[in-house]
Formats: sequence, C-alpha cells, structure tokens
Amino acid sequence: MRRLTISVDDDLADAFEALVQANGYENRSEAFRDLLREKLGQQQLTEQPHGPCVATLSYVYDHHERQLAMRLADMQHHHHDLTVSTMHAHLDHNQCIETLILRGETGAVRTFAQALMAQPGVTHGQLNVVPLTLHSHH
Repeated sequence: MRRLTISVDDDLADAFEALVQANGYENRSEAFRDLLREKLGQQQLTEQPHGPCVATLSYVYDHHERQLAMRLADMQHHHHDLTVSTMHAHLDHNQCIETLILRGETGAVRTFAQALMAQPGVTHGQLNVVPLTLHSHH
C-alpha cells in the first residue's frame, strides 16, 4: 500500500470531513478510496462501453397491465445470457417490484435494461452499473 499526501482548501476539507462522518467511515483513507474507486469505475464505463459489468435493475410495474408480467419474463428468458437472477415482490394490490441482477457487456446490459423499463405499465426503473475488472487465475 502506498501513502499519498494531498492538500485541499479549508472548505473542501470541511466538506470531506462531514462526508466521512455522515457515511460512518472509520477514517478519511477509506472514504477517499471509495470516492476514487467510484470515479475510476465511471471513467472505465465511459472509456470501455463494451467492457464487462454487473448491474442491478429495479423497476416497479402494474401487474394488472395486460400480459406485462409475461412480456417481462419472456424478455428475461430471451436475454438469459445477461440475466443472473430475479427477485419479485408485491408492493400493494396493483404494483410489483422486480430487481434483476445482470451481467455481461455494458452496452448490452444498458440496452436490455432500457427495453424493460420502456414497457407500457412499467412506472419506475433504475439501473446501477458496476464495471468489472476480470482477473485471470493461473
């Protein structure tokens, strides 16, 4: 592990200290490492849009919408190479939530997620993409 020393203005230092406290970090180094990983991950997604990723897709839909549940399941089966797992829960009499774990090429994952969220009767959707760095084992 290497040690880095940085200088920041007082306002930025105070804001960072507040972030450390608000998020329950044990020290500034852990908070800095998380911020750096997040920024580098976003850069990787931008620079390597066809690289590997894992993602969660959560969406709310009206289960009374004609054949929507069947269309959503069919889409997941059609993209079985991307769909790792699905969790389904009933929110109330009309609404359900599903959360999918997806894995694959970033562009394909984004395209599939957008197609699911665009289905009539899907009211809310959110995709969280995490870039993967694949390690080879000897």
